[in-house]
Amino acid sequence: MKEYKMRRGEYLEERIPDMEASVKEYFGPITDTQEFKGSDLYVVGEPDNPVFEKIVVGAVEYSGKKDKLGVEFHERDPTELEPDELEAAADAVDAKNDFLLEATGRDAKARRDSLKRSVEDDPDHDL
Repeated sequence: MKEYKMRRGEYLEERIPDMEASVKEYFGPITDTQEFKGSDLYVVGEPDNPVFEKIVVGAVEYSGKKDKLGVEFHERDPTELEPDELEAAADAVDAKNDFLLEATGRDAKARRDSLKRSVEDDPDHDL
């Protein structure tokens, strides 16, 4: 599970006031919920895009700190995809990036840079 933080001064609930509706719009119908660190996240068991097997997404709440976006994308092995399903791969990447940009206000480059900084700042992380 990856956790994403928002830009400084922004909050997840302000960026995506209706998480359930946004998840349905980007990925398909919600089939279940899953607990993660005390928060219930939405599970899309049969995503609209055939590249995804399952998606788990939602707000991870922390007391005294800003909520983070928790996301786990389970993708099918590309060798198992049919030729017409492979064409959906670009749409899958776009859906992920568009959703993460809307939720966090950070594009892919900014998210990568933030992840690098968090690893560099973590004294327990072995490089």
